[in-house]
Amino acid sequence: MRAMVLERQRTALKETQREDPRPAAGQVLVRVAACGVCRTDLHVVSGDLTDVKLPIIPGHEIVGRVVAAGEGTNRFAHGQRVGIPWLGWTCGTCEYCTSGHENLCNRARFTGYSIDGGYAEYAVADERFCFPIPNAYDDAGASPLMCAGLIGYRALRFAGDGERLGLYGFGAAAHIVAQIAVHQGRRVFAFTKPGDETGQAFSRELGAVWAGDSTQKPPEPLDAAIIFAPAGALVPAALAATRKAGVVVCAGIHMSPIPSFSYDLLWEERVVRSVANLTRADAEEFLALAPRVPARTTTTSMPLTQANEALAALRDGRVTGAVVLVPSSA
Repeated sequence: MRAMVLERQRTALKETQREDPRPAAGQVLVRVAACGVCRTDLHVVSGDLTDVKLPIIPGHEIVGRVVAAGEGTNRFAHGQRVGIPWLGWTCGTCEYCTSGHENLCNRARFTGYSIDGGYAEYAVADERFCFPIPNAYDDAGASPLMCAGLIGYRALRFAGDGERLGLYGFGAAAHIVAQIAVHQGRRVFAFTKPGDETGQAFSRELGAVWAGDSTQKPPEPLDAAIIFAPAGALVPAALAATRKAGVVVCAGIHMSPIPSFSYDLLWEERVVRSVANLTRADAEEFLALAPRVPARTTTTSMPLTQANEALAALRDGRVTGAVVLVPSSA
C-alpha cells in the first residue's frame, strides 16, 4: 500500500510503499476513503509531542470501509463504513478505565501516534474503538467528526450550560462546535488571530453573534470559553473575557507556555481546565447528535501524496474548516 510516513520528527513525511497490513484478533482492516488532517498531526510531526512511535503513519480522523477482519472480530460487516478516532486502545482494567475515564488510561494507545494511522491506503484498528458513520455525511465530510468534532463536543460538555460561549481559534473543531452550540440555543462569540477576516466571516455564517480577533474583548462577559488555538497567551485573555464563576476549557493536546497572570483574573470562582483525548461514550453521543443538528463540515480535499502541503496549509492558517487527505485508490 501507499503511505505517508514520518521517519523522524521535524522532517517531511515520505511517500512509502508498504505491505498491506493484516488484522490481528479483534481488529478490522479498513480501506481508507478519507483522513482528516488535524492540528495534533502537526504536533506529532513538529516534535511538540514526545514518545511518538517512529516510524509512524500519522492521521486519526479516518473514514473507510471494512475489507477484512481478524479472528473473533464480528462487530462490523464486510464493506461497512466506519470511523477510526485518536483513541485506539485502552487496558480496560485500570482505575481510569473502570471509572468512566478511559481517555486517561496510562497504557492507552493512540492512532497516528503509537498506532499507525490513516495517511495511507489501509489501516488496521481495534474494532471496539471504531464507530459506524452516519449516512448524512460523505467520506470527506465525516472525517473531521472523528477528532475535531469529538474533542470539540467533549470540550463543549465541560464548558457547562452557559448561554454565552466564546470560541478561541475558529478552525476545524470550532466550526463544528459552533453549530452544535447554536442548535442548543447558545450565543457564540468567535475569536480569531488578528487580521483573519475570512475566519470571522466564516464564523458568522455558522451562527456566531459576534466575531473579532483574540486581542479584543467581547461586547458582553462570557459564561464560558473554549480555547482551540495552541497559544498559551489566550488563557489569561479568555479569563479576562469571562464572567464570575465562568469556565475556560483548554481543548488542545499541546499549548505554548501560559504566561503568568494576576490572581484577580481567576478569582471569583472562575475555573480553568483541560480536556484530554476522548471516550467511546463521547463518540457514540456525538455521532448520534451531529446529523440531528445537522452539523455540516466544510472541507478541502487533497491527494494523500500532498500530506506535507496539507500540513503546511494548516500550520500557516490557510484552511477554512478542515483539510482532508484522499488516497487515489479511494
